[in-house]
Amino acid sequence: MGIKVTREMLDRYRKLKQEIPVLELELLMMKNTEAGLGNDTIFDYQTGYPRPQSVVGFDQKKYDRREKVLERKKEKVKAMDQWIDDIKDGQTRCVFRMFYKQNMTWKAIAKQIGMPHNEDYPRVCIRDAYLKKMKIT
Repeated sequence: MGIKVTREMLDRYRKLKQEIPVLELELLMMKNTEAGLGNDTIFDYQTGYPRPQSVVGFDQKKYDRREKVLERKKEKVKAMDQWIDDIKDGQTRCVFRMFYKQNMTWKAIAKQIGMPHNEDYPRVCIRDAYLKKMKIT
C-alpha cells in the first residue's frame, strides 16, 4: 500500500471522484473550443519605442497544470480504491465499497445488509469500528 489512509482522505474521496469527470470535460473543452485560448501582452519595438501588442493563443501552461491536477486526483482515487479492495473482511469491504465507491446512503446500505431499521449500524459498528481497529484517525 503506497499511501497512508487518513479519515480526512476518506471524507474527501467521494468529492474527489466527482471532480474527475468535470476536469476531464474542462480539458476537452479547452482543446476543442475557445476555452483554451489565453491572452498575453508583448511589447513591439519596431518603431524604437515599446508599444503593447496583444497576442492570443492556446494557453498550454494552463492546460498542463489542469492535466497534472487531474492525474494527481486519479492517482489518489486509484490508491483509495485499492485500499478499499484490500480490506480483508467481506462485510466491511462491502460497506466501504457501497458508501465510498457507489455513493450509497447509510440508510440504503443498512437495508442492503439486512438492518433496515438501524441506519447507524453500518456506519458506527462496521465502518467506524474498522477505522478504529486500523488506528485511522
